[in-house]
Amino acid sequence: MAGRFYDQWTIGDTITHDIRRTVTETDNLLFTTMTHNPQPLHLDAEFAKASEFGQILVNGTFTFALMIGLSVGDTTLGTLVANLGYDKLVMPKPVFIGDTLRCDSEVTDLKPSKSRPGAGIVTFTHRLRNQRDEIVCQCLRMALLQGSGAAA
Repeated sequence: MAGRFYDQWTIGDTITHDIRRTVTETDNLLFTTMTHNPQPLHLDAEFAKASEFGQILVNGTFTFALMIGLSVGDTTLGTLVANLGYDKLVMPKPVFIGDTLRCDSEVTDLKPSKSRPGAGIVTFTHRLRNQRDEIVCQCLRMALLQGSGAAA
C-alpha cells in the first residue's frame, strides 16, 4: 500500500505494518561504525558481556531509524512533503542481535496546513515491538502530507 494523503487519514487510524526485521550483527556493526559511534556496548563483545546486559546492545539510533523505515510504506510513501519533527522518543526495553522487530502506527492528531491549501500535518505514534511483544521504541512523528486534491 502506498502512503495516504492528508485528507485520507482520521484520528485513531491504526496500521500494523507487515514488514518485520530480524536485527543482525552486521546491521548493528555497520550502523554504529557508519555514524562514528565508539560506544563499546555496541562494538565490543567482551565489554558488553561484562555489562548488565551480558551481550552486545543494538545501537538505539538504528532501532529508531528502523522503526520509522518500517512505517513509511504504509504512511507517507509518495505523499510526504517533509517530516517536521519527532517528539517523546523513548526506548523502554533494550534490543539485542537476533531480535525480530515489528511496527505499528496510530494517527493521534491532524492539523490542516496554514501555508499549503489541502495539505496538513499528521501526527503518528509509532511503536516498535520485539518478538516478546515488548515495546522497544516509541515516538511521535509529525509529517506534512500533501492533500489528495479530492477534498472539498
